Amino acid sequence: MSPDAPVGHGPTDYDRPLGEGEAEDLLRCICFKTGPPRTVGVELEWLIHDRDRPRTPVAHDRIDAAVAAVGALPLSAALTFEPGGQLELSSLPADSLMACIDAMATDLAAVRAALGRLDLVPVGLGVDPWHPPRRLLHEPRYDALEASLDRSGPAGRAMMCSTASVQVCLDAGEEEPGPLGYGRRWQLVHLLGAVLVAAFANSPYREGRPTGWRSTRQSLWADLDPVRSLAPPGRSAPRDDWATHVLDAPVMCIRSDEAPWAVPARLTFRDWIRTGAPRPPTRADLEYHMTTLFPPARPRGHLELRMIDAQFGDDGWLVPLAVTTALFDDPEAAETVYRTVKPLAEIAGARSAPRNPLWVGAARAGLSDPELRVTAATCFEVALEALPRLGASEAVQQAVAVFHDRFVARGRCPADDLPELLAMPSVHAAPRRSVRMREGKPAHD
Repeated sequence: MSPDAPVGHGPTDYDRPLGEGEAEDLLRCICFKTGPPRTVGVELEWLIHDRDRPRTPVAHDRIDAAVAAVGALPLSAALTFEPGGQLELSSLPADSLMACIDAMATDLAAVRAALGRLDLVPVGLGVDPWHPPRRLLHEPRYDALEASLDRSGPAGRAMMCSTASVQVCLDAGEEEPGPLGYGRRWQLVHLLGAVLVAAFANSPYREGRPTGWRSTRQSLWADLDPVRSLAPPGRSAPRDDWATHVLDAPVMCIRSDEAPWAVPARLTFRDWIRTGAPRPPTRADLEYHMTTLFPPARPRGHLELRMIDAQFGDDGWLVPLAVTTALFDDPEAAETVYRTVKPLAEIAGARSAPRNPLWVGAARAGLSDPELRVTAATCFEVALEALPRLGASEAVQQAVAVFHDRFVARGRCPADDLPELLAMPSVHAAPRRSVRMREGKPAHD
């Protein structure tokens, strides 16, 4: 979901030097915009594989052809391609869950058809199970990101080029306390987020070998660098906590009109403001800096939940979208699920997500962890009760129920099915399910 338009008095607000107090005020104002939850969005990332030879890397010229073909489509979602050639569709904010699902399903049908004419297919896996990282996009931003993340090891290149996700975007919540209050939602996302990691873990392989993680993608994100992928410590109110975290996070790069961009070492944004070197930072620099931080949940006016692996199958993506929206936006469900996940705080301890024991255990064990299994089962049951109240179609409710019965009720996650799936000669040899959203009953193709 595209972020809200920035608030300001004109272009000069973005070009003039920024003071430290002004930066703190801006962060408090722009990152948690409160009001009754009304809108929902989703950002879907897909690996691009050869339809019949998924183990063979797709040549660069074929990715270029895919970019041109998909870019020519009249999509409602924003289209981008990630450094490794992953395709990303970012929906517009929708005024209901079904409006979001229907718009994205329409766009995806057009994208799949365009890629199919090139013998390519979008694949929903959290990490490419066969191919090593290969950067296809060479732009100053990605050059700088790679140089910065390389200082902490190889996880950064793998994250940039080999991972894909389902990112659910929800309103920040109400100003007042209660189940839909922004403070409660901010707490919820850092406990329920671990349950979502475990339930939708879908990346146990990397470069042809098992990794020992149900969600290798989450383990890569957690290993990026000492600060960039962490949630704030949670020791103060959300706005203050986030503002402090952003200003004390390392600057990835200093943009300029000429490449390469400078990649400073150990320079926080706060230090950059105080020193003004090599040039004073501006509001535009602050807003860009926020896009270079990758916590499990990122406040951008709305909440961007970033912890869910991409899901296999034509319609696998709609299950985490529906479940997450139901648990956050239905007041009764939000109250119940908060009580359900609150005991998980004892497992998490004092460390920030995703490096605390709760999140590490979710990524490694999935729902084979007994406590996460029980918690996830309750969360899915609550979501199934809430979905009719949100206007979800019978087909969407059935998709969630099937996922619950196949995985959650059995203490399994999609990663547990992948050994059999990846043994097939083609991704199209796997059974595919296509749900027609508006009909009373789901149709399976």
